[in-house]
Amino acid sequence: MIEIERDGGVQRIRLNRPDKKNALTGEMYAALAEALERPGDGVRAHLLSGVPGAFTAGNDIGDFLAMAEGGMQDTPVVRFLRALAYCETPIVAAVDGLAIGIGTTLLFHCDMVIASRRSVFRTPFLDLGLVPEAGASLLAPRTMGHARAFELLCLGEPFDAARAQAAGFVNHIVAEGELEARALAAASAIAAKPAEAMRVSRALLWGDRAELRRRMEEEIRLFSERLTSEEAKAAFTAFMARSRKGS
Repeated sequence: MIEIERDGGVQRIRLNRPDKKNALTGEMYAALAEALERPGDGVRAHLLSGVPGAFTAGNDIGDFLAMAEGGMQDTPVVRFLRALAYCETPIVAAVDGLAIGIGTTLLFHCDMVIASRRSVFRTPFLDLGLVPEAGASLLAPRTMGHARAFELLCLGEPFDAARAQAAGFVNHIVAEGELEARALAAASAIAAKPAEAMRVSRALLWGDRAELRRRMEEEIRLFSERLTSEEAKAAFTAFMARSRKGS
């Protein structure tokens, strides 16, 4: 469900679970984390992509709840979040269609995001009685400003591609048929630069990431606490009931 291949200095990481709109399972999170953690080996850029119409619909709720029963700390989800925060290789994302939950928040860790015109970004954490994750509570306000970050993360308002670009977390908007080529071209251009100069320059742009890592750990703790709250239990029960009714 996670396909990995090399294209020169670019490691292409594709989410490929189209029947579930790329909803992420623990196995998929582990594979994503491993891909980002893997030693250099000539990889100078990561390219994350999905399938037509779905970057990712976010967590597979059933799998996620089962995985989180024993607490969040040692789950593949947390491993992936930490891999994002510690990744020293530039990341490019190619987004087409749905980018829900982690599908949006992971983009704040990317150095470039290319999106199709039909892309939709939404983070319904509060609707499930939860809190933002992936360091988004820190990175989103820095990128978008408080007001727009509040709409995205707290109200769960959907952002279309144009609004995401205006908010600063999408670089370019292209037609669906051009997305893969455009994103690969961007990743290849990054990979072609002098590697050490790129590493140092990117580190300067990111600055000290200690605050990000601290915030991420705080989010993980609070997220784990919220999972056992009465609000979250009620929200997940209602969500699962709607899912069963709609299937």
